[in-house]
Amino acid sequence: MSSAKKLDYKNVSLQGTITVPGDKSISHRSVMFGSIAKGKTTVSGFLLGDDCLSTIDCFRKLGVEIEVDGTNVTINSAGMDSWEEPKEVLYTGNSGTTTRLMLGILSGTKLHTVMTGDASIGRRPMRRVADPLRLMGAKISGRDNGQFTPLAIQGTQLTAIDYTMPVASAQVKSAILLAGLRAEGTTIVREQEVSRDHTERMLRQFGAIIDVQDGVVSFKGGQQLKATHVDVPGDISSAAFFLVAGAIVPNSSIEMKNVGVNPTRAGIIEVLEKMGADMSVQVEDENASEPTATISIKSSQLQAITIEGDIIPRLIDEIPIIALLATQAEGTTVIRNAEELKVKETDRITAVVTELKKLGANIEATNDGMIIQGPTNLRGANLKTYGDHRIGMMSAIAALISSSPIEIDDAECIAVSYPTFFEHVEELLIK
Repeated sequence: MSSAKKLDYKNVSLQGTITVPGDKSISHRSVMFGSIAKGKTTVSGFLLGDDCLSTIDCFRKLGVEIEVDGTNVTINSAGMDSWEEPKEVLYTGNSGTTTRLMLGILSGTKLHTVMTGDASIGRRPMRRVADPLRLMGAKISGRDNGQFTPLAIQGTQLTAIDYTMPVASAQVKSAILLAGLRAEGTTIVREQEVSRDHTERMLRQFGAIIDVQDGVVSFKGGQQLKATHVDVPGDISSAAFFLVAGAIVPNSSIEMKNVGVNPTRAGIIEVLEKMGADMSVQVEDENASEPTATISIKSSQLQAITIEGDIIPRLIDEIPIIALLATQAEGTTVIRNAEELKVKETDRITAVVTELKKLGANIEATNDGMIIQGPTNLRGANLKTYGDHRIGMMSAIAALISSSPIEIDDAECIAVSYPTFFEHVEELLIK
């Protein structure tokens, strides 16, 4: 049941230090890899968001023993061959990552499984994953020839492929690589624009030998992963909302510790730097499997820029909050080459433009992005989240600079990736 939330912030600033929740992409993968590996995998800093809990639930249904103690997770697995055929449907909730990556994992087992998710997942395209997996021999069926959930997977022996990615998608790439673990031969994935590389990094962390160079990833099938410890850094996609808040809310100064700054994810930092944000990034351990940093940001005078090309895959999830940032920048900000936004939790191009227009923003949609004129003063309105956590958080940050209250129709959806979001807003608020 959805719950509307009224946000009335007037003449506020934000001051203080927060630690954002664990990275969603890495939390998902830690459970997946820990379940595939033989032995006891421990995870610290795990994100207790609804999406990641869906991943845990799916693997428990496969018979993997998983214990959760706060943000610490322990996975005891005897490896993939020990998994049990689930007696019920695997429910992936709102999680595209769970649904798509598990297609790759389950295709190479000996099990028959069925997956489904919520209404949003039921609208998201799955053939972009199912089709390359079928080239490997996967047996996947579902609505519209496997385009939509529910999806049934009859596990079978797979054969490696050499696949050129038609779109930059870490989920598609990861599904193929995870299927490649059980495939005969060498799996090769070629990317024209490099997407986030958490899967490649974690394969190495769990003991796999993998070659990555110039956008080409390759590794031999049949490798056995070994249990290890995964330390999940803070999620830069979650940090992005407070980075933008710190830049656009007057008299603000925010520090965030232990933020993941993987180069394939850190496009938001580049955007803020190019727009002239008053920001510092202190990298803590560049050689870690996932580098982290302490990031500080203050209220800033911002200049409009054009955002396009190979930076887009590195900030695709941050575009809703970048659009809000652009409403406060001097000049015309253009975002293009972002067609992928149309197949996220909702059509984020339409959703962002529709909701920001309600607040008085000067913003127009294009086929592959949006054009935003700034700066503009924003006013209150009743906003719709479309059940999309990132639209919900964008709306809440907008309320911090709005001249009158903003009401969000379904604030609960934010728990998908940031359960403590409103607590952190309150911690930083100076009235």
